[in-house]
Amino acid sequence: MSYRRSPTSVEHTRVTRAGFTLIELLVVIAIIATLAAVVAPSIFRNVGDAKVNAAKSQVEIFALALDSYRIDNDVYPTSDQALTALRTLPATGDAPRNWRGPYLRKAVPLDPWGRAYIYVAPGKENVTAYDLYSLGRDGKIGGDGEDADVTSWGGPVHP
Repeated sequence: MSYRRSPTSVEHTRVTRAGFTLIELLVVIAIIATLAAVVAPSIFRNVGDAKVNAAKSQVEIFALALDSYRIDNDVYPTSDQALTALRTLPATGDAPRNWRGPYLRKAVPLDPWGRAYIYVAPGKENVTAYDLYSLGRDGKIGGDGEDADVTSWGGPVHP
């Protein structure tokens, strides 16, 4: 004869309890929210820094391509010819004397904030060469941090 023992109330509770209590869920959510509040600002700050660094790198790459263009043609592209003269033979203005492009492997990209780089030749800051810059995240002259201008000459843009 086998006797089957009836579960005690403690054993019965263990068997039927599944999942988490509301308090346990609230504690976990609070921990996740605290971690997000601490980590998120540093992550988003790094994204802004990365965009500024990307703009600086692109300006440097354009500067190298513009210098190559000048070596071949004795002049920089005009403002009308713009940076597209680094990729395709300019159709406006005086034809370059010895265009050996393309001087860039890919099409001229927009700045990291989705706007075209500003190219002026001859420049206001560099009257014998060109001015090349991005106005940063805010798209306005001046600013700090991610809103600061990124220029080929390393200084501010003057209106």
